[in-house]
Amino acid sequence: MLNSVIVVDDEASIRAAVEQWLSLSGFSVQLFARAEDCLAQLPRHFPGVVISDVRMPGMDGLQLLERLRGDDPDLPVILLTGHGDVPMAVEAMRNGAYDFLEKPFTPQHLLGSLRRALEKRQLVLENRRLHEQADLKSRLETTLLGMSQGLQQLRRQVLDLATLPVNVLIRGETGSGKERVARCLHDFGPRADKPFVALNCAAIPETLFEAELFGHESGAFTGAQGKRIGKLEYANGGTLFLDEIESMPLAQQAKLLRVIQEQKLERLGANQSISVDLRIIAATKPDLLEEARAGRFREDLAYRLNVAELRLAPLRERREDIPLLFEHFAQAAAERLGRSAPPLSGPQLAQLLVHEWPGNVRELANAAERHALGLGGVNIEVAPAGPSLAEQMESFEAQCLRAALRQHAGEIKAVMETLQLPRRTLNEKMQRHGLVREDYLDRG
Repeated sequence: MLNSVIVVDDEASIRAAVEQWLSLSGFSVQLFARAEDCLAQLPRHFPGVVISDVRMPGMDGLQLLERLRGDDPDLPVILLTGHGDVPMAVEAMRNGAYDFLEKPFTPQHLLGSLRRALEKRQLVLENRRLHEQADLKSRLETTLLGMSQGLQQLRRQVLDLATLPVNVLIRGETGSGKERVARCLHDFGPRADKPFVALNCAAIPETLFEAELFGHESGAFTGAQGKRIGKLEYANGGTLFLDEIESMPLAQQAKLLRVIQEQKLERLGANQSISVDLRIIAATKPDLLEEARAGRFREDLAYRLNVAELRLAPLRERREDIPLLFEHFAQAAAERLGRSAPPLSGPQLAQLLVHEWPGNVRELANAAERHALGLGGVNIEVAPAGPSLAEQMESFEAQCLRAALRQHAGEIKAVMETLQLPRRTLNEKMQRHGLVREDYLDRG
């Protein structure tokens, strides 16, 4: 139950009395003598109720009500009025005030109105939270495409971790989408409006690595002309994404560990420490602990980076996502070119499903673009050690079920008619493939 209350009144005796009544009843009370001070310190999405006198010097209660409702139309505001202000207060209620209390009022009257207002506020905030979660989930589904169980689990993990102030290690093969997942962890979290800085550790010569990461002062070394801000400092307040972290030189690993521990850094050639607040997301193909055991990576840094771990499955382990991803990339390429993507034939789809995709999503995107250009991107040489016939049939069946569910927006009867399946058989197949009707409902 919410219990936060703000009281705005220019009379010290009223403020003291109201604070005493509310505090004894278990409420958390914040007092202001001026409406301007209340506005300056009111947190966004304040989880409580504002109680304000009407007549005050400077900004009065009605002006405060107008400002508060402009910022948050659902914030309950209870007005305190003198006898001559009652008609004014009634008009204010028509303009959105939750209630008004005529002075002098009893503690019971105030507490009753306040509790009802807080109950309403709680419902509004919970409804807001559910809508925001649904919106985030919908946005993420269009960013991390796929309906396989592994992809659905990954999206849930991303939403959970995005809001947590912890470093994350992403493991996955080349081309599996590690940077896209890192970007989602940033974009769907509280640092979204701050910098997202990406650095590929394998692409930087070892002699330049320290300057790239920490920056330098003018004249710090030969050729260091002018001051340069490093990636760590540039990411201050936001997220630093370190791709192929296993390639970072051991000397720089020690310095990065110190930055993580102390939240401070020093540019090359400088003696002054700079405080930084950043989240580090690292990506790797090999197991960092195995790299540490082999002497190629610092074990203490591996633990610092791997507070939470996300594993991206290779495309060959989520074949049911291949048609959806291929269609997405082909359509995007066709739109860029101002043309229509040619449809996939049955044999072409089968070829997509049986290919091993060693380059993962990156390779698939390239094949889809070639297909959109009419360059035969689906004519892929199939590796001999592909999945078994049973696995291919399972993958194709799952894709047919998903296509029918999408086509009919989750209407089971229509799906049964399209696929010519009895209800029980359809339910069993949906359960086996981890398909849920609610994921396909038309929520527009």
